Amino acid sequence: MDIVIAVENIKCAGCANSIRRHLGKISGLLSVEVDIQGESILITAEHDVRAQAIELLNGLGYPEKGSSEGLNALGAKTKSLVSCALGKLGSAS
Repeated sequence: MDIVIAVENIKCAGCANSIRRHLGKISGLLSVEVDIQGESILITAEHDVRAQAIELLNGLGYPEKGSSEGLNALGAKTKSLVSCALGKLGSAS
């Protein structure tokens, strides 16, 4: 099953690394592709993991576009900056 989620705040490869690393913990997930410029994520999974992925992304600061969490972009942007920095650190090791 393919799931596409358009999100806010994806800015760089560090963001993409954080997203892939955290979504990779979801049971049944087969692959994650992050489109930085398109600010979208393609998830391939054995079953519907959309709700779980959206909840995890909100916690990281990458809320779904058009959602109430996405409209609270300032708080989400702060979280995404931290996630981005951690993703950059993770890709350096």
